Amino acid sequence: MRSSVKSTVGMLIGGSLILATAFRPMPADATNGYFPVGYGMKASGMGGAATATSQDTSGGANNPASMVFVGNRYDIGITLFNPLRSATRTGLSPGLNGTSVSGSNLFAIPEFGYNRMIRPNLSLGVTVYGNGGLNTNYAAGAFNCGNGPANMLCGSGTLGVNLIQLIVAPTLAVKLGANQALGISPLFGYQQFAAQGLQAFAATPNFSVDPAHVTNTGPQSSTGFGVRIGYMRKFSNAVTFGAAYATKMHMSKFTQYAGLFAGGGSFDIPENFSVGVAIKPNAQLLLAIDYQRTNYSGVPAVSDPSTNQSQLGSANGPGFGWQDVNVLKIGAAYTYSPHLILRAGYNHGSNPISPRDVTFNIIAPGVTTDHLTLGFTHTGAHGGELTAAFVRAFNHSVSGASLLPAFMGAAPAGNETIQLQSNAFGLTYGLTF
Repeated sequence: MRSSVKSTVGMLIGGSLILATAFRPMPADATNGYFPVGYGMKASGMGGAATATSQDTSGGANNPASMVFVGNRYDIGITLFNPLRSATRTGLSPGLNGTSVSGSNLFAIPEFGYNRMIRPNLSLGVTVYGNGGLNTNYAAGAFNCGNGPANMLCGSGTLGVNLIQLIVAPTLAVKLGANQALGISPLFGYQQFAAQGLQAFAATPNFSVDPAHVTNTGPQSSTGFGVRIGYMRKFSNAVTFGAAYATKMHMSKFTQYAGLFAGGGSFDIPENFSVGVAIKPNAQLLLAIDYQRTNYSGVPAVSDPSTNQSQLGSANGPGFGWQDVNVLKIGAAYTYSPHLILRAGYNHGSNPISPRDVTFNIIAPGVTTDHLTLGFTHTGAHGGELTAAFVRAFNHSVSGASLLPAFMGAAPAGNETIQLQSNAFGLTYGLTF
């Protein structure tokens, strides 16, 4: 027993360190706000619905209780993410009007999970995953704000941000009888942020409490912690219920951006919860539906309105104005043969960005709402599984009055439109042992 636990812990630590190192330079995707559609390739193929399923080792990101039903297993994979982002301004002077398209359109995002049954009713595992993120990279010099070539927000050089978030979730799950379970995952978070091209925010008199720490201070890392708890109940072979809750993750401050984010550089990861039901009407078909809510309102840097009449970086400073996001996830899996499972899903999330906050969100256009997903799992002769998933986030845009004149003391004017669409394709290899 002790040697089994010791070897399992060693595997968890080693795998987590390898995957954490691989994640460090990788921006993640913005779909449901800045959270991904789903965690784990099988969930991604089913619209992200996974709260009441136990298909792989992504339980630390979905529902920790599911891991005790997974058994001995590992999964490792990678997703190629292709976001297409742009912003357009009209109705101001010719030098301020125009369209800018963000570059850097292809990212690789790895994932990893491992689970081991310590006893028939007790499992220990780990899930390593990208929680979400944002990346934009708009060209320099395409606009003129009266002092020569500038980027779209009247700064110099390239305009954009790069936010990545990685979470390592060791997971303990225990069965309460044969048909229900509880699970807990301490969440250890790492995030990195960089901003560039926001010199106008720093140069405008009294716009920031710390003008030297608004932009172009390089990438900075932040760490923190939280916890996710989960419950799963199998009412019968046909119906399973799941629920999970993750606390807000309290992260160390981005002090190099103390003049940008409300609270002197504070940027926590918001709390979120989900409930779901999985129905298996026959041996071939699995249907799943989830409701998920992410409370961005608990993170002032993200949720404070951009029109707040306070200085950037202050306790009540302007933020991105994001509203809480509600997501409906619907998915299906069909066992076509003993070696092939086909998946499809639909994901609809509310848009967190209102017209009032479009200007600030040129660098963070997380506006997509509708997603179509497809996937499959092929099981080889020796039991290894190759799982693929494709996610299409359909184009969505938001328009509102530009806040750019406010930098010169005038009222908002003109019109700005931000839009985002994306594609993602991923592959995972999994093995039950």
